[in-house]
Amino acid sequence: MQTTPTGPAAAPPLLQVQGVTLAFGGVKALTGVGFDVQPGSITAVIGPNGAGKTSLFNTISGFYRPSKGAIRFQGQDITRIPAPQRAKLGLGRSFQNIALFRGMTVLDNIKLGRHAHLKTNVLDALFYLGRARREEAALRRDIEERIIDFLEIDHIRHAPVSALPYGLQKRVEMARALAMQPQILMLDEPVAGMNREETEDMARFILDVREEWGVTVLMVEHDMGMVMDLSDHVVVLNFGQVIAQGTPATVQADPEVIRAYLGAGDVGDLRAKLRASGHTTTAQGAA
Repeated sequence: MQTTPTGPAAAPPLLQVQGVTLAFGGVKALTGVGFDVQPGSITAVIGPNGAGKTSLFNTISGFYRPSKGAIRFQGQDITRIPAPQRAKLGLGRSFQNIALFRGMTVLDNIKLGRHAHLKTNVLDALFYLGRARREEAALRRDIEERIIDFLEIDHIRHAPVSALPYGLQKRVEMARALAMQPQILMLDEPVAGMNREETEDMARFILDVREEWGVTVLMVEHDMGMVMDLSDHVVVLNFGQVIAQGTPATVQADPEVIRAYLGAGDVGDLRAKLRASGHTTTAQGAA
């Protein structure tokens, strides 16, 4: 087996973002953005507000089409493939603002995540014929025995989403994304607005979905303690451009990252905050 000075030869990237530029009229949201996501990794995209993180997620998942560059998934150019087809290929995502059907139950919301993979045709579904019945039974069994149990939401499976607190709604949205059977789980600010206990739970679920299910994770997140604790690779955006990327330790020490977050502020102050935040998250996770 071929090796490099740092260990075994790296596997081919699962996702490649190659020189992506996105513009709205005369305003560039992204300029020449490029990075790789390795299989089995947790990759975090960070940056100040307005840096282009959600625009990048929308471009990867197919809601926006870049004016330049390419998105490659498992070596295939998917730049012009529509969003539903990308979901079918294995890109599942959650959203910064919860995008659940509030009048439906938790179980029905999660089942919608499998829609792209169902083979039932209109006639089967209309008359609820054999294939439709079998698919429905298999889908419900998989969701109830794997996803609902994994995310510890059995007690709310029949509750309407509108009746749930914010933290549980975020967990249901993650469940719907997992129901898509993703190879890459894209999480847009998974712990935004959560309290400490909810954040700890979500961090544990993210680690477990990688370790137990083998799902690669790509996330946008502002919680620096969580990012530094969980991530294998960190990509930093500022004004739509990648200003740094690498391991959490490398990114923390990068002067460009310091300037992006603090301007002309004290470098030591940011480093101290990151260390304190990371220590707190680690200690809480171990408690």
